[in-house]
Amino acid sequence: MLPFISSPSTSFMSTGEITTTTGVYLSPLTSVLKKESCGVSGVMSFANKKIKKNAGIAVMAATKTVTGLQYCFEPFEEVKKELRVVPTSPHLSLARQNYSDMCEAGINEQINVEYSVSYVYHAMYAYFDRDNVALKGIAKFFKDSSLEEREHAEKFIEYQNKRGGKVKLQSMLKPLSEFYHADKGDALYAMELALSLERLNNEKLQNLHKLASDNNDLHLMDFVESEFLTEQVESIKKLSEYVAQLRRLGKGHDSSPVILVGFQVPGTLIK
Repeated sequence: MLPFISSPSTSFMSTGEITTTTGVYLSPLTSVLKKESCGVSGVMSFANKKIKKNAGIAVMAATKTVTGLQYCFEPFEEVKKELRVVPTSPHLSLARQNYSDMCEAGINEQINVEYSVSYVYHAMYAYFDRDNVALKGIAKFFKDSSLEEREHAEKFIEYQNKRGGKVKLQSMLKPLSEFYHADKGDALYAMELALSLERLNNEKLQNLHKLASDNNDLHLMDFVESEFLTEQVESIKKLSEYVAQLRRLGKGHDSSPVILVGFQVPGTLIK
């Protein structure tokens, strides 16, 4: 059985040395020693617990070895600085920590970007769903895209609240209601517009990531990277393919509707 030193200032011979310890199991294989007592509150009690013979492990609560000596984490001392900054006003967030005003404003701006893009896509959906346009596949594509961008805005809203910021929704400009283009046709024009919006949104997200980096906000950087940047690149690639295929077909329903009837892209964009 491993010996247990039950109180400070008790001497015991371990690996040929006499050492003062505090409530620590010693073994021939591992000797976690403390030259000065951490105090009884910093030590985990092992009374009435069975230790396997020759386990070679000395366990102590919330400690780590530093250059052969043992450092004792003192939570009630180290937490004092945090207690001093906990807000007491009911109007201030209790969750906010290392979250700059600039990052908070950047999140609110991105919420507006996501909602605005969603609004444009919804206008495109309404246009292509008209009876005299009747490109149902494209209408569905833009309807789904609108919902996706709105979900992105909601993700940023949830994140803002999680970090202790305040969501401040901003006004949005009215989108176009007509997407006819004399040279390109409506289908190609709408897809090129969507591609441009996704590229612009990607720039906005990269700017937000840089803002987080400048303010040393590691959590916000990770959030933007893991939730948005990869997906944004994939959206740009997909729309680029749609534009390339539509350019091969010509102007669209206003000049060559027969060609468009048989046109399909990944996901059956046009039916």
